[in-house]
This record gives sequence, C-alpha cells and structure tokens, in this order.
Amino acid sequence: MKKGLLFLLLGFFMVLISCEENSSDEEFADYLVAKPLVMSRTEFVNSVEVVDPLPINESGKIYAYQNYIFINDAFKGVHVIDNSNPASPQKIAFIKIAGNVDISIKDNFLYADSITDLIVLDISNINAIQIVNRMQNVLRENVVFPFEAQIFEWGDIDYENDIIVGWETVTERRKIADVQQPDIFFNDGTAEAANSGGDTGQGGSLARFKIVGDYLYAVDSHNINVFEISDLGNPQDLDDVFAGFDIETIFNRGEYLFLGSMRGMYIYDISSPATPSFVSEFQHGTACDPVVVDENYAYVTLRGGNFCGATESGLFVVDITNITTPELLVMYPMDEPYGLGIKDEKLFICDGSSGLKVYDKSDIPNLVPLNHFENIVTFDVIPLENHLLMVGDGVLYQYEYLNNDIRLISELQLN
Repeated sequence: MKKGLLFLLLGFFMVLISCEENSSDEEFADYLVAKPLVMSRTEFVNSVEVVDPLPINESGKIYAYQNYIFINDAFKGVHVIDNSNPASPQKIAFIKIAGNVDISIKDNFLYADSITDLIVLDISNINAIQIVNRMQNVLRENVVFPFEAQIFEWGDIDYENDIIVGWETVTERRKIADVQQPDIFFNDGTAEAANSGGDTGQGGSLARFKIVGDYLYAVDSHNINVFEISDLGNPQDLDDVFAGFDIETIFNRGEYLFLGSMRGMYIYDISSPATPSFVSEFQHGTACDPVVVDENYAYVTLRGGNFCGATESGLFVVDITNITTPELLVMYPMDEPYGLGIKDEKLFICDGSSGLKVYDKSDIPNLVPLNHFENIVTFDVIPLENHLLMVGDGVLYQYEYLNNDIRLISELQLN
C-alpha cells in the first residue's frame, strides 16, 4: 500500500515538473540581440591602420577598382583582394577603420566613412597605403543600426569619453514578457553605372557612397552629404541636402541620383552637382530596399519580415520613362532579397539564403528566369564588364557571363 502511494506521488510530481517545463519553454523565445561595439574617443581618432590579411568577421559591402576588390567587414574596416586573376583571387591586406561601412575610390584615392568622420587614403601603391586626410564630424548623422535586430542593449556607456563604432548581433534566448520592440533613437552621444569622370571604381547596390565627376555623394538616414573632390586629397564639405527619411542606398545614372529608403525611392537631379534637387519619388510600404536603374526602369528589392516593417518581400519594377512620375509596373515575390545588379539584358538578385537568381529582362515587365544558384547565402553583387562579383556569407564568388546564363569561375573563403 505504501509503495503504491509512493509511486502515485512520484508520478504526480513528474507530471507537475513536465508541465512547468513546457510552460517555461512557451515563455521563452530566441531573439537577435544587438550589442554596441565601444571604443575610447582617443583610440577612435587614431584607429586607421593597414595590416596583414585577417579573417572576415561579418561580410559587408563590396567595391571593385582596377584589379582589386574591397570588401567591408562591418564596422571594422576593409579587406583588400588582388583580383588580377579572377580564377585565383588573393587576400593582400586589411585596412582597419573603426565604424566603417562604405567606401568609394577615384584616381587611387579611397574615401571611407568612420562613423562621422571621412577618411581619405592614397592607394596608388597598394602595398604601402597612406593616410592622407581625416575630416572630423562631416558625416553628422552617419549612424548605422542593424535593423534586423529585435533587441538593442545599450549598456553602461561613458558617452563623454567613449563612442559606439558599430554593433555585433548574437542570438540569445529571452523571456517573451521581458522583450519589447526595438526602440531606435539617435543619441548625440552615440556618434557625432554612370560616367563618373576619372578612374572611378564600382560599388554594389547597397552602397551609400557614390562618386560622380568631381563630387562625392554620401547618404545618411536623412541627407545627401556633398563633397567637392577636384583636389582629391582635400575634399570640400558642401551643404548637406535634406532628402527624406530612412535613406539606405544611392545609385547614379546620368544626371540623376536614385535613393533607396525604407519608405520608397527618391530621385534627385544633379545637373547642378553641388546642389542636388528633388525630382520625384515612388512610395511603397515600409521595407528595406536598394535600387538599380537602366534606361527606362528602376528595379527595387523590398525585404520584409524584420524591423524594416513589411511582412512581404519582393522585386518592384518601376517605369521611369517619365522621370517626374515613376509608376509601378509589376511586383515579383521574393524570399529575403538584398542587393541586385544589371548587365545588358540580365538582372541579378541576391535573395539572401535563397541564393542568387538570374533573369532575362529584355521583355519588361516579363522577367524570364535563367538560373537559380541555390544553397548559398547571398548579399550583394557587382556586374563588371567581363564578369560578375558576388559576396555572400563569408565567401566571394565570381562568375563569367554566358549567352543565357553565368558560370562559376572561383570562390574565395573570407573567414
């Protein structure tokens, strides 16, 4: 009798514990947590340094110049790759630049952001890169947040002596009741395809820097920062142009800048290059979006399912035949698109973990699928004259163009 009672009580407690565990599991979930990368202000000002190649931590944006490829390591600097032989690219250096996200190059002068500062480097001797200039506080609202994060931990930061130079994101299990939606705010303490003229490099669709002629245009969340660079080593900081809200990318074609934002696409006239003027806009639901343009159409990828706001992702094809009244032609569903590029009649879309998608765009609005490279994570592309560059999750891919397809030339592990 006593044994039976003992087993009955033991069974009761086991059921009780099981229920508590199930309840506990339902109360928790995995979240992407953003944590600030903090550096002393003294160290920040002296943070630019060229060192031997390092493993990449987080693949960022990609830039091509002459026989070199530059790949951003988010908030840390730029990896330099010798691409003289695309079948066998070689890592040759890493340029440490705290808080760096974007670069642009003209006539062997490299311009890079370092939070609110603009750095100028002489890369004429790639084996002996020289720091030419550091313009402090000229990118006044150049604050980049990881919008995919669900939680931001600001920590205990001494804003008088320290500065946030970037973010790292990690997945952590948190109690659902304790998690609120991200509250992004700008704290003054956190951080204060065209004829470009000259020998200018080429960035991807996610770029926020663009050189056109003797001008460098750098967008932040609200403004076009304009620099006159006829004296390449000594840029002149001109008046900023307010351009809207939540601006993320910049693309140039002819006398126009196309700005991709979380709210839509803004078009600016740069026939007077020192003072870009608003022409028109194309609005869409809130989402993260880069844009590329050919003669008559703009191609805009919208990525939802994150802090950007939208729930759906897709490719918008916008008619810009009349530049003052852009109109949506068609929308193609996508999974999680990031960068995109165009070369002649081919359209390349980096659809995140769904791979690289290649389309024939010769019969707009009808896109014809040519190929789908699955089982790779894709971020951004640069369609060069003779081959395609693509950066994914720690890998640089290069493809040669075929008549109705592309073929892999090489892949370089960056980490």
